[in-house]
Amino acid sequence: MPSDPLVAQHVLEFPGGYTRTTGPVVGRFLSELRGRRIVGVRTAEGRVLVPPLEYDPATGEPVTGEYVEVGPAGTVTTWAWVPEPLDGHPLDRPFAWALIKLDGADTALVHALDAGNPKALQTGMRVWPVWRDRPTGHITDIAHFAPEVSKIVSNVRSEYRLQAGGALRVFLEGIERGVFLGSRCDQCDKVYVPLRHSCPECGSTISETRELPDTGTITTFAINNLPDPRAPQVPFVSAYILLDNADIPIIALIGDVPVHEVRQGMRVKAVWVPESERTASMANIRWFAPTGEPDGELS
Repeated sequence: MPSDPLVAQHVLEFPGGYTRTTGPVVGRFLSELRGRRIVGVRTAEGRVLVPPLEYDPATGEPVTGEYVEVGPAGTVTTWAWVPEPLDGHPLDRPFAWALIKLDGADTALVHALDAGNPKALQTGMRVWPVWRDRPTGHITDIAHFAPEVSKIVSNVRSEYRLQAGGALRVFLEGIERGVFLGSRCDQCDKVYVPLRHSCPECGSTISETRELPDTGTITTFAINNLPDPRAPQVPFVSAYILLDNADIPIIALIGDVPVHEVRQGMRVKAVWVPESERTASMANIRWFAPTGEPDGELS
């Protein structure tokens, strides 16, 4: 395209860079940055200015020359998100320009804040400086600020062996044979399944073991929509089933029936894996399936 004759391009450049003296106040601030410290200067009225100025902007009076170390952490007072960084910006990824009031300061410092995304930003959030590896005495010695660490993610893995106790061992050995074993408390006259050696209600020792049928009644259930390797399909139903002649229900999967047909009171029977595949595990029971009997009564 032809250039516009009414547009002239100009370049303003200082070969070797623009050089100015810092003066004692700003020079002290930059020298402290080189040592990875942030200082402000106190005014005659006792306010701490960061970054420091030679004169109090409120009164025009010279500052006292008393330097105060502040921060390094601070609080965001306001911010503006930069979704597309430009050449010359301190970060090559989206960031925020923020006004940060460092601890111990009465004024706020403008600097880049690397928060990851704008949803993580909020007024009042705590931030800390991230320093460059080789400070040189420049405001960019602080590469940027980052949010205070408020959570960590740790990989957790623990290996352990769980050994079945006496009552549970006997119960699982019964499951391996295709039998539910329960126990009856003489004091409470309640039959518990799985098998127990002591009554959870009165604490009495239980000595009577009972073999229970593998049929029962659904007392309550839930429809699950997340996959489970044990489930016959998704969605599937898990239910509390009160085995016949027991007083405490057990939890198991329900299969061989559409989930919308499962109901409280439905009569069900255990579906066992083949005897040759059984071990001392509840996996011997694939699920419970409807028997077709009339619904049972729930007390």
